Amino acid sequence: MDWGTELWDQYDIIEKHTQAGQELVDKYVKFVKERTEIEQNYAKQLRNLSKKYNLKRSGKDEPECRLSSYQSFLEILNEMNDYAGQRELIAENMMMNICIDLTKYLQELKQERKTYLMEAKKAQQSLESTCKQLDSSKKRFEREWREAERAAQYAEKTDQDINATKADVEKAKQQAHMRAHVAEECKNDYAAQLQKYNKEQNQFYFNDMPLIFNKLQDLDERRVRKLAQGYILFSDTEKHVMPIIGKCLEGITKAGTNVNERNDSMVIIEQNKSGFERPGDVEFEDYSQGINRASSDSSLGTPKGPMELLGKNRSKNFWLFSKKSKPMVTEDFAHLPPEQRRKRLQQKLEEISKELQKEVDQSEALGKMKDVYEKNPQMGDPASLASQISQTSQNIERLRGELNKYETWLAEAGGRGDTLRYKTHTFNNNGAHDVLSPDGAHSDESTPDPSQAIYAEFDDDFEDEELTVPIGTCTAMYSFPGASEGTISMQEGEVLAVVEEDKGDGWTRVRRNNGDEGYIPTSYVTISLSK
Repeated sequence: MDWGTELWDQYDIIEKHTQAGQELVDKYVKFVKERTEIEQNYAKQLRNLSKKYNLKRSGKDEPECRLSSYQSFLEILNEMNDYAGQRELIAENMMMNICIDLTKYLQELKQERKTYLMEAKKAQQSLESTCKQLDSSKKRFEREWREAERAAQYAEKTDQDINATKADVEKAKQQAHMRAHVAEECKNDYAAQLQKYNKEQNQFYFNDMPLIFNKLQDLDERRVRKLAQGYILFSDTEKHVMPIIGKCLEGITKAGTNVNERNDSMVIIEQNKSGFERPGDVEFEDYSQGINRASSDSSLGTPKGPMELLGKNRSKNFWLFSKKSKPMVTEDFAHLPPEQRRKRLQQKLEEISKELQKEVDQSEALGKMKDVYEKNPQMGDPASLASQISQTSQNIERLRGELNKYETWLAEAGGRGDTLRYKTHTFNNNGAHDVLSPDGAHSDESTPDPSQAIYAEFDDDFEDEELTVPIGTCTAMYSFPGASEGTISMQEGEVLAVVEEDKGDGWTRVRRNNGDEGYIPTSYVTISLSK
């Protein structure tokens, strides 16, 4: 069943129905927009809530940071932040896949509907115009036929009149004949117009309007189908993120199960154990003997009264519950109890050691770069590295001093310094490398070639390690003499196997087919790593 057949005479109903259908689409788009605003506001409030209660603001060095209950709370806040992100994703997808898409589709529907209604209006106007022509021809035929009848009656009357002349009779008959001829022409024109109107009317009601109504029916059905898809997307958009939201909720559950009250108690003990021994018994003080001794021995000075003697130990029984004034923080952590002082000193030593290792690595890299610049001036000016070399050397000396200082304090606190000591390279005024012993003093060993100090570690690597599997190949763009120990020579165009990537110092470790290994400047080759 279609509209063109069953609703051929319900143009107004069809027009109102299609208009109401488009208004429903517009109403649904507004509804989804408001839903997205709610989701966005909800996500914003969740993010603000997580940010408000995020205890990271107090710093990671706070004692509570190591407690499982604290860590689980942070995990909950993170999961809530991720949950908020999923609500934002719902709003974004609804806006893109429903609101924007349906709005664009609605504009196309409106334009298409307008086109069909215009076609119907033109067809209606054409039929009305033909109807007017028919009515006009009909009225003319009626008028001319009456005139012809009157002319015929007048001619007959004149013919019977004995007083009328022959000329008058002839004239009347001619007039009647002319009127009859005009009336006949009007009759034929009316018949032609009637036939034309009936044909157009048949075309209008059986072809033109049914076709337009069927087009409007197809348009409306497509609108309903598109709207139904929008309804489904409203649900599917949220269903799509439900697995991720479920993971967020599972993460919150896991955070709760990860809380371990026993471990938290152990952390509290570890963080706050002072290392002091419990106070012993208070000794009995015999005031009478003190007074007798004072009276017999004048060298002891003025005797102390009972309350004064008691005052020495009066507060000892209550120091555990009394409020302690905040001690002045010192660099050697002497304000802390022994156990806590040892831990803080050990932590500080580890931090300095890591920082010292970074400076040592940078020092070695600068040394390698300086040697390369000296042997290959086209790659750079060795003098440009002087300020960096000097600053790095100063940093190393400063950190060594701090390391020794904190190790001394740790020894005083009864701890054992287990930090790494580094055999590093410093630079003399000429830019050469001097080997330093772990305590910072110059060793007696000297190297005739400065590069030997740099690449000595390379030889150790080759002796201690087995042959490693190549990770790619490289092709030499320039020739390299490989004069320094630990390096390998290469010719322009030579293909070598890459054994170790550049670690940031400008050198790549390679191997020839004959097994020779060494370092080459990374900038001298093009590297292709295996996937």
